[in-house]
Amino acid sequence: MHHLVNIFEKDNWLKYKKTTPQASVMIKITYPLYDYRIREEAGKEWIFDPFRKQWTRLTPEEWVRQNFLQYLVQQEKYPASLIAVEKEIQLGELKKRFDILVYKNDKPWMVIECKEMQTVLDEGVLRQVLHYNISLGAPFVVVTNGQFTNAFLVQDVKLTELSNLPSY
Repeated sequence: MHHLVNIFEKDNWLKYKKTTPQASVMIKITYPLYDYRIREEAGKEWIFDPFRKQWTRLTPEEWVRQNFLQYLVQQEKYPASLIAVEKEIQLGELKKRFDILVYKNDKPWMVIECKEMQTVLDEGVLRQVLHYNISLGAPFVVVTNGQFTNAFLVQDVKLTELSNLPSY
């Protein structure tokens, strides 16, 4: 877990940026069909989240999260029972919430940050998921806005961009 902190030291971040390919490797996602449960209440739309087993406000980011969750389970065959959604983590003095965390062998394996479709997947979004991963220690991080998805293997102070999501 401690080794991830080094990514944020100035020299290591610059090293990462220099070793990143010029053109990002975007992962093509073909979302599966799913019968979403949506309702309107007091002029607002709500969607049922089967992972949290509750109704949640249907925002553009939530729409991306729900579609990506279905992709993980239906297409990639990740076990739904090993996926956590919007759980609180402690980052120093701050409390934050990650979007999606996939576990493997009882340990965090992949942390996923979802953004709404209009959000550009830039260095700031990657830094956000890497900050969450300081306390989680997952070997894989993913950022998605529903249209574009990037995945990385995290090893010591090095990030390796992947052309596919890792197989479970």
